[in-house]
Amino acid sequence: MSNYHIKHLEEYWQVYRKSVRNPESFWEEIAEEHFLWRKKWDNVLSWDFSKPEVKWFEGAKLNITENCIDRHLATRADKTAILFEHNDPSKEAEHISYKELHRRVCKMANVLKAKGINKGDRVCIYLPMIPELAITVLACARIGAVHSVVFAGFSATALATRINDCDCKMIICSDGSYRGKKTIDLKHIVDEALTKCEGIDTSLVVKHTGAEVTMQEGRDEWLAPLYEEASETCKATIVDAEDPLFILYTSGSTGKPKGMVHTTAGYMVYTAYSFKNVFQYREDDIYWCTADIGWITGHSYIVYGPLANGATTVMFEGVPSYPDFGRFWEIVEKHKITQFYTAPTAIRALAKENLDFVESHDLSSLKVLGTVGEPINEEAWHWYNDNVGKKNSPIVDTWWQTETGGIMISPIPYSTPTIPTFATLPLPGIQPALMDENGKEIKGNQVEGRLCIKFPWPSMARSIYGNHNRYRDTYFSAYKDMYFTGDGARRDAVGYYRITGRVDDVIIVSGHNLGTAPIEDAINEHPAVAESAIVGFPHDIKGNALYGYITLKESGENRNQDNLRKEINQLITDRIGPIAKLDKIQFTAGLPKTRSGKIMRRILRKIASKDTSNLGDTSTLLNPEVVEQIMEEAL
Repeated sequence: MSNYHIKHLEEYWQVYRKSVRNPESFWEEIAEEHFLWRKKWDNVLSWDFSKPEVKWFEGAKLNITENCIDRHLATRADKTAILFEHNDPSKEAEHISYKELHRRVCKMANVLKAKGINKGDRVCIYLPMIPELAITVLACARIGAVHSVVFAGFSATALATRINDCDCKMIICSDGSYRGKKTIDLKHIVDEALTKCEGIDTSLVVKHTGAEVTMQEGRDEWLAPLYEEASETCKATIVDAEDPLFILYTSGSTGKPKGMVHTTAGYMVYTAYSFKNVFQYREDDIYWCTADIGWITGHSYIVYGPLANGATTVMFEGVPSYPDFGRFWEIVEKHKITQFYTAPTAIRALAKENLDFVESHDLSSLKVLGTVGEPINEEAWHWYNDNVGKKNSPIVDTWWQTETGGIMISPIPYSTPTIPTFATLPLPGIQPALMDENGKEIKGNQVEGRLCIKFPWPSMARSIYGNHNRYRDTYFSAYKDMYFTGDGARRDAVGYYRITGRVDDVIIVSGHNLGTAPIEDAINEHPAVAESAIVGFPHDIKGNALYGYITLKESGENRNQDNLRKEINQLITDRIGPIAKLDKIQFTAGLPKTRSGKIMRRILRKIASKDTSNLGDTSTLLNPEVVEQIMEEAL
């Protein structure tokens, strides 16, 4: 029996039981049989969640790019590794073979070395979805540098915060990016960010849109000439299993973003294993994940997971609505895509359009459909299943997080019977637990609680960069010897899991985790604002949208409210990025608070969701009268 590729439900249960009974020997077998090591480990796993400290494959030596590229050269040199589809559909797609990827990654790695980047240095990457993004990520890994990719939709302030937090020495950016009909001036955003970043010595600029940019002497250089001169051979730097591979920022419910530190060996083993099983990848498949590499989904399931399996992975620069709402399906037909992985937000947006956009394309190549970012609602699930999969392609509704590194709970296609809205069963090696508010595990089925994981898995984040205490307090302090996910979940009669949403102040909007605190901080900078509270409310397309309750200072009360709304959203765009803008802004006389001064967001959430039948006892509030007023004026 191969543990590496599960093909039916009985086999899943055999493998799962084995993985839970003896996790060390389970993962050791997978690591030994399917990867290239320069030195084998001395110890498979040591862990202590109270510190927390987790080490997988201790003492092993490797380079992840040898596993993602070099080892395929003997058998797959001419196979397409990355298939790049431009924003402009009239441009021909680019097929980058494993041999060509190897050449480009080596050249880019030599550019980084020539510019003084060494093992352990942090490199910020702020690029659109173009091949240079994947190549630069791999070039960093090639030389043991730590990449920190920042989604190229974040503002200058958000970019600067991330650069400074992990002391990046270099940034790689581009002159601009295309997004449908729009061209975005990325270099200008980087220039503004770098006015607040003292640690950046070099900014390498990819010429992509041809936009006119200002180059600062001594800091900015065009990448192309340096790349042309660079050698095509670059020996891989051998790193330790627990050496950091990348830092990726995720929104915190309080304070600044958290730089999740992912290390090399365990992350490689788990992303490769989960990719192979969740997508049932076969040798000649063409796999497409529509995410951006700026998010964990892109790291794990566009770059590392697929390439470690010698897959063909598609990178798409554009948006699902350009030049029309048939773009995704046109690409599926054109490249005969076999696995398609996207966000429920995209599905809901496409489901609103004319069905002709789907039906005019041949989607018969599809074997597996996936969703990521948030639980998919039932209506969208059925639309996806009926119209895209034609009821022949199982849907994998995957639950996982930036912190987990890889998919944790998901159906395995053709093995796990699916139910709409359920993530179903944990993958091998994953041991979930539902906890009650008193810290006790809730056993049995037909129960609901807070979702925790009780045993380490290889791809889990090891720390928050520069702040291990925050890592412990955020994930390991709520329940003894448990990783707390921050999500609630329900377990049904057969043991399937359904994620019920965040239990903290993080709101998932269009698949993006947005902490409310940083948004409120941005709003409160407005001179007319006294106080603000952000909650989520259900939205047909985004899943959730943001609702702002804002109390004004006296100076703001006579201002034009529409103008104020525009200014507040502009502030949010400048500080965080357009993804965090508020859909609704209600100006209020006050906010409902407990006597200790805590804002009662639970009440505000109910009002925003138009669910005011049971607000609980409001008489104990400091200002119960304000609730009535907010309800009367709700948008």
